[in-house]
Amino acid sequence: MLLFFLFTCLSFILFLKSLPLNSLPLWASEMTLLSLWSHREFSAFCISSLMNSFYRSFIPRTCSKMSIKKINLSSRVDNVEIGEKSVLDLPELVLECILEKLPPAELFNMAGVCSSLRNRCVSDHLWERHMRQKWGRVIGPAAYRQWKWYIATRRDIGNLKQGKQSGLARLLIAVWPLSWTNSKLDNSEKQRIPLPTDSIMSWYLALETGKFCFPAQVYNRENGHVGFMLSCYDAELSYDSQTDTFQARYPPHGRRAGAIESNVTWDRLRAQPVDAPPHDLHISDCLNDLQPGDHIEIQWRRNEEFPYGWWYGAVGHLESCDGNANYCRCHNSDTVMLEFRQYAPGSRWRHTAINRRNHREEGNEADGFYGGIRKLKTEREISMWKSLWPTEVLE
Repeated sequence: MLLFFLFTCLSFILFLKSLPLNSLPLWASEMTLLSLWSHREFSAFCISSLMNSFYRSFIPRTCSKMSIKKINLSSRVDNVEIGEKSVLDLPELVLECILEKLPPAELFNMAGVCSSLRNRCVSDHLWERHMRQKWGRVIGPAAYRQWKWYIATRRDIGNLKQGKQSGLARLLIAVWPLSWTNSKLDNSEKQRIPLPTDSIMSWYLALETGKFCFPAQVYNRENGHVGFMLSCYDAELSYDSQTDTFQARYPPHGRRAGAIESNVTWDRLRAQPVDAPPHDLHISDCLNDLQPGDHIEIQWRRNEEFPYGWWYGAVGHLESCDGNANYCRCHNSDTVMLEFRQYAPGSRWRHTAINRRNHREEGNEADGFYGGIRKLKTEREISMWKSLWPTEVLE
């Protein structure tokens, strides 16, 4: 019906346009112009009516399939509003996959959006990967024990000062790394959400701030001082997120105060290979397996007041053996010859011998004391020591 009415009006207008205007009286000419103006207005009205009819009949059926919340119809057909969707409306598996892909800073930001996302974003399984990727190589059992003691201490302090509120959560907010200060989080209620102090997320953030110092070991201590080449010593480490380096605080050596070294890079660090304090003797469990060619680490200290460091060496042949593999019987001897080939031949540090059967700590005040031995079994450990090999032979 509407189309028929439209075609009728158009035909009438075309008929009027075909008449010569100069032969008509003035009122007819004015009516013709009025008709042309009405034609434009009427055309717009018809198009609007047609489009409204189209949206009323077609869009509701389509939108019901697309889950569109609300559609506003008017003469302007571009005012179509799609209903708002929240990230929480995503399927659980999709949301979990998104959170797993977020870097630590963004995952922390998401935890401040709402309580529902917070409960997801602080989950240990999301932070385990970040902890393992960044800190796994330098964190060992001793560091974990120290972390447990740290949070217990912070919790006790918080309870004394402000009831049951966690002191660690306030600490993390106050000393958040400057590299993350451009985060969308501000000093609003989002930041005041307390973090679970015993979570992996809290541990990661405490390491990132550098306020939690942890025990690990540093290769070639004191910036590769010649007296520590191819050695690895225990230290308390704190991280600097601005330089991506560490400060190492070494324990005192006898009466000498503990040394502090700055700008220690990641490639000079490792977790402690044995779970024992640096002054304790490691009980060797590989002595019966040692034979020429094996790569080893051995504890050594200058005197009994010093802590042990781990020094790289290899198992060599006895003086009575010419090194011929077909006739070598060194592995059957109770004596094991250790070589430190970074030192020149003839140096008193080049060789030392230990007893395979009853070795514990051997040495004297002049040459130092040799302690427990570790046999290196992985290529990664061996290649790490080789990468630190000095450019010149040591005397």
